[in-house]
Amino acid sequence: MSLRTPPDAVPPAGLVPPCALGGLWAVRHGQSTANVAFAAAEASGSTAPVPGRDRDVPLSERGAAQARALGGWLAGQAPETGPDLVVCSPYARALQTWEGMAARAAELGGPRPDMLVDERLRDREMGVFELHPPTALRARAPEEAARRELLGEWHYRPPGGEALTDVAVRVGQFVSDLGRAAPGRRVLVVAHDGVVIALRHVLAGIGAAAPGELPPVPNASVSHWNGDGLRLRLAVWGDTAHLTPPGDTEGTTHA
Repeated sequence: MSLRTPPDAVPPAGLVPPCALGGLWAVRHGQSTANVAFAAAEASGSTAPVPGRDRDVPLSERGAAQARALGGWLAGQAPETGPDLVVCSPYARALQTWEGMAARAAELGGPRPDMLVDERLRDREMGVFELHPPTALRARAPEEAARRELLGEWHYRPPGGEALTDVAVRVGQFVSDLGRAAPGRRVLVVAHDGVVIALRHVLAGIGAAAPGELPPVPNASVSHWNGDGLRLRLAVWGDTAHLTPPGDTEGTTHA
């Protein structure tokens, strides 16, 4: 599948915010146990929330395998052009994804870049509906589910939680700070689908339209922005080719 950015959706060059990074990659964590539970709830109609805290949700067995596959991707990056700094979400599933990536890359003789954790890369906070599958929300708060449907996922803010517009604000500040703190560095972000979508919106520039439909961000996918020391430009979106057998290009997506 290919998802390309329409030329008319890109603001004029002068309205794309300056960023001194040499390049940026964004990885969504591998499949988590909550991803599995949400899919099962949708299939069965279960109305029970997933127990525990969102930040503690670990990778599934498949997610751990995806993290190792990402390590193969990392090991294949040329030292002079691949990531030389990693910034990770504080949530368990993102940290486990990076740990799996780093371990596999080391086994293959690849790089192990410096790693930092930044709270601004946490997943979208869902407030009182934390770890509630859509089936649970519809059963427990039908009026709230209807409001979510009416507003759309980009604008919907659950009670006590965040809209994706809020995520974009903190991610935008992160990008701004990162560009000043690490000019010329090639940075890999390991986080969540909402963070990756927010990165896309922020880096599209001032005047970028809110997405009518959220672009898909598969588990363990890689998105890439080329950097020239002045600005970042989207080059690849949601690439999952590293998760497929050699010769199978189904997962390759370019912007």
